[in-house]
Amino acid sequence: MALLSTENLSIGYGKKVLAEKIVLELNRGDLVGLIGQNGVGKSTLLRTLAGLLTKCSGEVYLDKKPIKSTKRAAKAISIVLTGKPDTLNLTVVELLALGRHPYTGWLGYLKEDDKKKMEEALSLMEINYIANTKLSELSDGQLQKAMIARALAQDTAIIILDEPTSHLDLKNKIDVLELLKKIANQGKSVLISTHEVGLAGKYCNRFWCMDFGKEMLTGEPQELITKGKVQHYLHIEKDLL
Repeated sequence: MALLSTENLSIGYGKKVLAEKIVLELNRGDLVGLIGQNGVGKSTLLRTLAGLLTKCSGEVYLDKKPIKSTKRAAKAISIVLTGKPDTLNLTVVELLALGRHPYTGWLGYLKEDDKKKMEEALSLMEINYIANTKLSELSDGQLQKAMIARALAQDTAIIILDEPTSHLDLKNKIDVLELLKKIANQGKSVLISTHEVGLAGKYCNRFWCMDFGKEMLTGEPQELITKGKVQHYLHIEKDLL
């Protein structure tokens, strides 16, 4: 059964519709790669699914029920956007504490369970050694892992990431994708947008392909690449992947 699904979803800004009639399913344990050209609406789709943007029409379902409450969405879906946090003066552990906000309330008082979730996130992302380091002192790879750890500390069933491997060197790209695969294998649903199509295809179990004015294409990455369907949606030559 799909953990997150859509029905005739249309996305965009105001009266400007970027994509419509979107029908998707995200299952528990999935690591899905969302691919497409710049400007096709990938980030808009991710933000709409996470409840950060208002949908133009259609519906987004969580466990077959429409998402009506932002608090319900925050406890079910965490999102890691591109770019650095608004403040880099926080330590890693302080950043993770922000991920517990849906549970601690506006006072931000951390209970033992909150601290346990934060410790588990640090361990899973293998960044315990920088827990008390300021974000401004981290490398790009360390900062990305810290941002993912914050999403993990939020303890949601679904984690959405907008281009989590951008601006990273090859080793850190691989490290992040391996960690995301590990997270999915533990039963969470992970959705990422990416331009690293060849690399992501080795880790994702499904691709969602977007193109201007076309129906969303979904399927197993290697099959879609072998048949040239991914290349068609990306408007590149078949032998380039």
